[in-house]
Amino acid sequence: MEKIYTNALMYSSSPYLLQHAHNPVNWRPWSENLMEKAGKENKLILVSIGYAACHWCHVMEHESFEDETVAQAMNENFICIKVDREERPDVDQYYMTAVHLMGLQGGWPLNVIALPDGRPVWGGTYFPKETWVKTISSVARFWKENSEKTIEYAESLQQGITRASLPVETDSVLPATRQIIVRSVESWKENFDNENGGRRGYPKFPMPVNLGFLFFFGKMQKDKQVPEFVKLTLEKMARGGIYDQVGGGFARYSVDEKWKVPHFEKMLYDNGQLISMYSKAYQHFKTEEFKKVVYETVDFLVRELMDSSGAFYSSLDADSDGEEGKFYVWKSKELKEILHDDFELFSAYFNVNSKGFWEKGNYILSREFSADEFAGKNGLTPSDFYGKISSWKELLLEHRSKRIRPGLDDKTLTSWNALVIQGLTDAYKAFGDDQFKNLALKNARFIVKNMMKKGGMLFHTWKKEKSSVNGFIEDYALVIQAFISLFEISGETVWLKHAGNLLEYSLKHFYDETSGLFYFSEKNADAVITNHFQNEDNVIPAANSVMANNLHTLYLLLGKPEYLTQAKKMLYHVTPQFPKYPQAFANWGNLMLKLTGPCFEVVICGEDSKEKFLEMQTSFQPHVVWAFSAKNNDLPLFKGRIVPGKTLIYVCREGACQLPVEDPAEAIKMLVE
Repeated sequence: MEKIYTNALMYSSSPYLLQHAHNPVNWRPWSENLMEKAGKENKLILVSIGYAACHWCHVMEHESFEDETVAQAMNENFICIKVDREERPDVDQYYMTAVHLMGLQGGWPLNVIALPDGRPVWGGTYFPKETWVKTISSVARFWKENSEKTIEYAESLQQGITRASLPVETDSVLPATRQIIVRSVESWKENFDNENGGRRGYPKFPMPVNLGFLFFFGKMQKDKQVPEFVKLTLEKMARGGIYDQVGGGFARYSVDEKWKVPHFEKMLYDNGQLISMYSKAYQHFKTEEFKKVVYETVDFLVRELMDSSGAFYSSLDADSDGEEGKFYVWKSKELKEILHDDFELFSAYFNVNSKGFWEKGNYILSREFSADEFAGKNGLTPSDFYGKISSWKELLLEHRSKRIRPGLDDKTLTSWNALVIQGLTDAYKAFGDDQFKNLALKNARFIVKNMMKKGGMLFHTWKKEKSSVNGFIEDYALVIQAFISLFEISGETVWLKHAGNLLEYSLKHFYDETSGLFYFSEKNADAVITNHFQNEDNVIPAANSVMANNLHTLYLLLGKPEYLTQAKKMLYHVTPQFPKYPQAFANWGNLMLKLTGPCFEVVICGEDSKEKFLEMQTSFQPHVVWAFSAKNNDLPLFKGRIVPGKTLIYVCREGACQLPVEDPAEAIKMLVE
């Protein structure tokens, strides 16, 4: 079909921007040069921010941005800019901060009106069409009639943004102690949903950063309640509608407290981190259910989000064929036709009943029990029942593949890919399956080839052979973390060298000597967007918390005490806030647990080093940094430790090593205080 309108977004690589390329709105992609154009025309800027998998972004586009009358009002009064928040998280953060300072709830789509120089004066999220037109018209009229007052307000708001972008000042240095951590977790427990897992109430988000810290805490503190709560949460998520029971992989969140009804979009960053979490949980609990989740989720990523280059795409939309969730839900009649005599058993296991009913005759598949528990309750042998489940899933996956697929955001983000590498390395530790290591290596080589320039600079995004947008500190921090983990599981020192180069680049271009923290964007005094420090952990860990953990790990691996000093200086900004709201600083909590010890380096040297490394992965060991090598190399860790005909295991604490042993079981016993 011939398009009536085409705007400047048609040259974008972002699928979200391309969705708006044929709106009658004269959209432009974000460019600081537009500020100059706006200044010459004395026009306000209208910045609209969203992302490809955002349901309400689609709604507002259909209602307003595709409407010619609305577009006319926008084009006459504003220079209109569309931003993909995943492509430009710096722009999103800046305007989101402004909206919060206006006393409003943030969200997406995020719509902001700014002065010609980019400073915000008004903002909000989704608006119905009539409200939208009236509101933006009144803002434009106020600007024409009261430009001085508008500028005054913008200056005041900018001062607030600048203050909010600075790190919280602390009156005194508060070192991390185990007492602070324990006290913080005790208060956190009051928010545990001990029936459904996760945080009390709804909507319910998988929060892998929080779960990872709690699991680490339980291990170090020998607290039985916390690991059981993590296990409950992981079970309930894996059995709920938030998990794709047919094809694997997790949706973004559930709208209810029982993980039943998902908001159906699937994000790469959730699934990468949840592969990590379920792998670690398997190491500890050895439940077949958790293993199945890891394998199915990796299969989903490879099948639906992996490019032939080894890159992973960003997300799948919630909608298909104009309806949310249509790709994933089932009608009982349809299931009967596919499953025939197995329908009754299938329905009992996957809740094709009142528990699984959603709306419009549709059912969301979910489970009450693990496969082993269900088989036992129904007089079935587990092996036979596992076979049935596999054949059911194969049939349904084949049937579902003929449906109209959800929209794919096929851009590649460096930071999110690094989270998948991390997940795959953790899966390799848990299962010793080479497919996980090979996928991780393939993706890492893609990053080195396509996202990294000589000298250690990273790009943030890639699509169709083209890299763009200079990397943010989250890219550097998460890639360093992933490359350290690749060194741990492969023994290839090249990954540790890459990590070191990326750290040196980060210190040169992002590091703030005064605070000891890393700016989110590279230092640039002329930038329109106010730079900020990302310190609070969310669904994705804060860039500064990841970097602080990286510095601690590289201190242990490379023996550089200045890295430890830097990590501690970074932590001082957070320690006073941690007891008040540990959920927002959970990855910092991981560093606190490491610093309050014990924390070990395990160095394995000799021909059988890889095999012995895998033998030692029989339990969850978050307090250990690993290094193995079959031969001498230039890392100080291995110097003088290769003995012909032997494979020796050195258990060390901050460089102080016990006498080497040859038996992995004996070495594991040494990993205690």
